[in-house]
Amino acid sequence: MTRRKLSVAGCSVAISMMLAACGSSNNDDVAVATPPKNVIFFLGDGMGLTTMTAARIYSVGEEGSLTMDTLPEMAFVKTFSGDAQVTDSAPSMAAYMTGVKMNNEVISMSANTVAKDPINDANGNKLANNCGTGNGTPATTLLEMAKAKGYSAGVVSTARVTHATPAATYSHICHRDLENDIAAALVPGGTGYNSALGTNGLEVVLGGGAQFFTPFKNGGKRSDNRDLVAELKAKSYTIANTGADFKAVDAAKTDRLFGVFTSSHMSYDLDRDAAKEPSLAEMTTKAMDVLAKNKKGYFLMVEGGRIDHALHETTAKKALQDTVAFDTAIKAAIDKAKLTDPDLKNTLIVVTADHDHTLVLNGYAKRTGKTTATNPGVLGVVKNYVTGAVEKDLDGAPYPIIAFGNGEKRIQSSRAAMASLTETNTSANDFHQEAVIRMGVGGETHGGTDVFLGAIGMGADTFLGTIDNTKVFGLVKTAGGL
Repeated sequence: MTRRKLSVAGCSVAISMMLAACGSSNNDDVAVATPPKNVIFFLGDGMGLTTMTAARIYSVGEEGSLTMDTLPEMAFVKTFSGDAQVTDSAPSMAAYMTGVKMNNEVISMSANTVAKDPINDANGNKLANNCGTGNGTPATTLLEMAKAKGYSAGVVSTARVTHATPAATYSHICHRDLENDIAAALVPGGTGYNSALGTNGLEVVLGGGAQFFTPFKNGGKRSDNRDLVAELKAKSYTIANTGADFKAVDAAKTDRLFGVFTSSHMSYDLDRDAAKEPSLAEMTTKAMDVLAKNKKGYFLMVEGGRIDHALHETTAKKALQDTVAFDTAIKAAIDKAKLTDPDLKNTLIVVTADHDHTLVLNGYAKRTGKTTATNPGVLGVVKNYVTGAVEKDLDGAPYPIIAFGNGEKRIQSSRAAMASLTETNTSANDFHQEAVIRMGVGGETHGGTDVFLGAIGMGADTFLGTIDNTKVFGLVKTAGGL
């Protein structure tokens, strides 16, 4: 009996030790196999709801859907800034990135920061810092939080990478126009570097804006004679300044990638030479490939920056095409993410805009279907939905479906002179839509309407209702474990 008890006891101890050993082994396996948490934040600059609607009709017709339309969770976002009913891109993007409501033109700083216009530098360019001392403090961004967690991080934009939206992810300054200072924040170890980006800096930077990385003597805008591209190369960045360079990049062998393909903003998608400039979708997926090498995870910001610029010009066709290119990048990102995370349990993708514009859809237009080489679609003129006849205003002239609340092209007298307006005119790449209030060239303004937010994947179900842009910060932070 005693021996039996000892035997049972011995077996129990042995079994306990085996289970403990197995438990330890399983815990180690779980720790090793913990999947990375990835956050991709898409920002369509200026992409208001009417622009989204027009882009949908332009691309797939009234009954079709863009990828943005299919995102399972959605909300509406209030965009006012600290000092204005209608925001500019700097404080709106900064609100998403920091959770702080700040003043127009301020980049990721405390709410008390005053935007002070730059002054002339040695070359006569208004790029010299005039912020002064004691003018606010930096507000920590989601991208910086990701870096502090050991994640990789990147920014991709069709605008200058030093422009307001990308700048708000990685820099802190009183005025968005200080793009030389903003560029310096990206160079590890250099004067003006943002140390919150870690020892090695961002893993991916892709877009336009070479002039702010290039000395004045070499055709750039820098008055300090620093060649920031050369400095980045010395810090082991792979440099891609042409379409050929970009295509040659092997993400599997690339730890840090920097590419600025144009002196200023990249081309509108309608004008883009694919041999010289990669598409937004191509830049997005290449960035994901480089960032995904980090087994902890990554934070990636992707901006469709030129939607906004075309709207300021009131060239609606360019704006709609850039919106479609932005949507294509979203689809490419979702498809790529699902290759390794099929149910997106560890990947959050957020799609939103920083502000609206004044674009409107006019009249009781007959359904047009999508725009093709033979059908102007939503870029056409208003036609009666019963008879199909061209509608006329009180001056007896046709009028376009798309117009703007304000802009550079207001008819100064009777529109009777527009009696010969045709859909060939209105659907041209460079056609400027008419506006109610006349502004200077390129001076169409932002609008103050709420914007769309869509989300899919990890934590997406927390985005709902009408929320302030500062609340988006907290939702992304929590979902991404930042």
